Amino acid sequence: MRADELKEIDRKWAERWDKDRVFEADPDNRPKVFVTFPFPYMNGPLHLGHAFTSTRVDVYARFKRMQGYNVLFPWAWHITGEPIAGAAERVRRGDEQQIRIFRDIDGVPEEELKKFTDPEYIARYYIRESKRALKELGHSIDWRREFTTTSLHPPFSRFIEWQYITLREKGYVTKGTHPVVWCPHDESPTGDHDRLRGEGVSPTEFILLKFGFGDAYLVAATLRPETIYGVTNMWLNPEASYVKIRVGNERWIVSKEAVPKIKEQKDDVSVEEEIPGEKLIGKRCLDPISKREILILPASFVDPDNATGVVMSVPSHAPYDYVALRDLQRAPEQVEKYGITKEELLSIKPISLIKVPNYGEHPAIEICERMSIADQHDARLEEATETIYREEFYKGVLKEITGKYAGKKVNEAKKELIADFIAQGIADKMYELTDEVVCRCGTRCLVKILKDQWFLKYSDEAWKARVREALAGMKIFPEEARSNFENTIEWLEDKACARKAGLGTPLPWDPEWKVETLSDSTVYMTFYTIAKHINEHGIGGDKLSKEVFDYLFYGRGSVEEVAKQSGIAKEVLEEMRREFLYWMPVDLRNSAKELIPNHLTFFIFHHVALFDRELWPRAIGVNGMMSIEGEKMSKSKGNFITLKDALRDYGASVTRCTLLYASEGMRDPDWRAKNARDMASNLLAFLEQAKQIINMESSRTEEKSIDAWLRSRMQRHIKRATESLEEFKTRSAFQAGFFDVYNDVRWYLRRDEPNREVLLEVLRDWVKLIAPYAPALSEEVWSLMGEKGYISLAPWPSYREELVNEEAELGEELIARTLEDIESIVQVTNIKPKKIYLYVAPRWKWRMMEILHQLKPELKNAMQVLMREEELRKHGKEIAKLLPSLVKDPAKIEFRGYVDEARVLEEARQFFERTFDASVVVQRAGEQGIYDPANKSAKAMPLKPAIYLE
Repeated sequence: MRADELKEIDRKWAERWDKDRVFEADPDNRPKVFVTFPFPYMNGPLHLGHAFTSTRVDVYARFKRMQGYNVLFPWAWHITGEPIAGAAERVRRGDEQQIRIFRDIDGVPEEELKKFTDPEYIARYYIRESKRALKELGHSIDWRREFTTTSLHPPFSRFIEWQYITLREKGYVTKGTHPVVWCPHDESPTGDHDRLRGEGVSPTEFILLKFGFGDAYLVAATLRPETIYGVTNMWLNPEASYVKIRVGNERWIVSKEAVPKIKEQKDDVSVEEEIPGEKLIGKRCLDPISKREILILPASFVDPDNATGVVMSVPSHAPYDYVALRDLQRAPEQVEKYGITKEELLSIKPISLIKVPNYGEHPAIEICERMSIADQHDARLEEATETIYREEFYKGVLKEITGKYAGKKVNEAKKELIADFIAQGIADKMYELTDEVVCRCGTRCLVKILKDQWFLKYSDEAWKARVREALAGMKIFPEEARSNFENTIEWLEDKACARKAGLGTPLPWDPEWKVETLSDSTVYMTFYTIAKHINEHGIGGDKLSKEVFDYLFYGRGSVEEVAKQSGIAKEVLEEMRREFLYWMPVDLRNSAKELIPNHLTFFIFHHVALFDRELWPRAIGVNGMMSIEGEKMSKSKGNFITLKDALRDYGASVTRCTLLYASEGMRDPDWRAKNARDMASNLLAFLEQAKQIINMESSRTEEKSIDAWLRSRMQRHIKRATESLEEFKTRSAFQAGFFDVYNDVRWYLRRDEPNREVLLEVLRDWVKLIAPYAPALSEEVWSLMGEKGYISLAPWPSYREELVNEEAELGEELIARTLEDIESIVQVTNIKPKKIYLYVAPRWKWRMMEILHQLKPELKNAMQVLMREEELRKHGKEIAKLLPSLVKDPAKIEFRGYVDEARVLEEARQFFERTFDASVVVQRAGEQGIYDPANKSAKAMPLKPAIYLE
């Protein structure tokens, strides 16, 4: 069978599910499961990252549906914000890179590309293409609940208006002054999802320390203002341009690159003069604390585009400063051109101000010497810096030189110290981005202090306390991700919730601003519960007042009054309310780990703000980020595969299984073409195997232990697959439900003439275990078996403990081990045996193993314990020889119950004879009269027969 036939099967069943509306879910008397995947952003086609994460959700949905739950898996489309508008703008400008991405990577035809100057057209195009791909992929979605964000779907915009009016009423949305990541072109805050680069980067607070310099201040930016007590010199970049600017009533000297940043953060800023960096080197400035004059030295490592471009030097506690100073002092001729003498340079000594456990007077010097840091270009300086900063911040205690702060821990004194410095007029603040951020419009962003802007008060401690309570009551898959959520909650500060550019819902009380992309994607799962009725009854946005949503979500007001006021039929409102109460809360939301610092945590915040405890989310799943052939997926680098292309090349079953076998938990999945081809071979082999079982004409009818073994093993796989899926371990469940069963079926067919009824019984459960992963292929096999209805709706296999047969499993393990040992001997000796003798261990060796197993790991007195039994005392000499190696390697001590090895091997004798084309004789070691010319029988151990080949 060719791989194309798998694709035909995929398409056939996708069309049938769609035609029969198999996955539409309405409230009934069954327990429910409500699963969601973050609505994808429609500035491009769905790719393998979307496919991986959403297919994990679909697997869980299908599993729970087969377990008898009423499962709702809805879908919607996100188009809020700058990305689509920015892309349309770049197409309008003729941006070749953007056009190439649309044409060459996304596969947009030329006739469609001409219309891509309209952002709404881009959205509609990708929605149409993506919906088609998702149906082909086999997602079990209830499409009646589909919607888009923004004005493309006015009812949703009214829902967002309700959300933000309610949040504002509750005090969670406030107007204030905050630092934000700002796009100068769009004149708007730029959230994570509105960025081409720099997702997750937030404004970082720098403290500006003012060092006197004539009629101005040389303004150094630092994250560690407490270290000013150890300042020895100042660093400037001689290649950079510096400017004297007026800030209010003061004059500051900063880098030229710092000026636009300061203008966005301070009032009344003007440039007075430009000064080449080299002109400042060799001069002195005044330390505002000690009033000492300190020398200004050159340093190429100073980045003029980072904060103010002025760095104070604290060599005792900053590895970069120490190494740079050491480099200059080793070659003082470098600075002679600046009029700096060797004596001046060598007179600079480190000043210690922080006491740190396990370090001496100068921690930075100590770590640099310990790590053998060569010079200021040594890459390990970053590691040294991080180590010292961390140790000093959390464990460091300030010394006497710091005056009133002496004896205090650094992390405790820092806030007080900053407040004091600002009050004394020797310090100020500015915010900087620690990495480059580029808006979707292509403009580089900076930090702006935004006044009179609308913010979500994520810093509110009472709100955070409720979020922590919700998190504690939720399942997190995998559990190791919980700490990431806890850390995010801890550091999360107020976030701008609106921007002026791009698409979005206007803030109802301030329509100049639109709710931004990460702020309208937090509780929309609620909207799924009522979207079906809005779509079916054609309810327009004009009918969805705040009173309507208050009734639907809070049960407020009289339904008769709400019906009268809105024009929505009373029966429809009541049904919408019932749906909301039936489906909420969300039982599982799954996304990639990169969304923990924003979307997934905001999701919890908004639920606890708007709903009571019984409606808080129950579980969040997190997974890794997709790579292609070992490299991070990237459109700009061309390392990118769309879902449409994967389906074209491999079909749904292969794509789904390859993705889900790639990873689970937080590990990053890696898509490789070879893996996809191998998966196609495996799925085709399964289909052929299934057909052989179904079409088997003659078979054995009497029961053998191999039948009991296969039934027993099947129960193990059912149990492991079920437990894995309950814990959202999608890869582990596929391993158990597909590959492990497949290996056992192949062994069963190899071992003996098969029993068709046993195989059909196993196949019936096997195909169900595969159904969440390769649903179309499973439907095909189910149909070939003559089963009624869809396997997607068939009951999940139940674990039957009564079919677990330890003796049969142990016996089959004995056969497999013996086979492996014979093959090994044949290979090593290069003998083609005519006769094979198998010697099984005598009963006393089994009893010895049983006692030793009970003694593990306390084996010191093993001989004494063994010799208490009369039967074992008869074999004292033999035991004395065996015991040392067993005590030395306790892993060899194995006992899981007695096995009649002679009977088991005798039953398998024909299998061995067939395999090796030789006659096989099974004998009990120690019995009188056995044939044992090489005295091999003495080596027979439990589950490890001795072997002699002739």
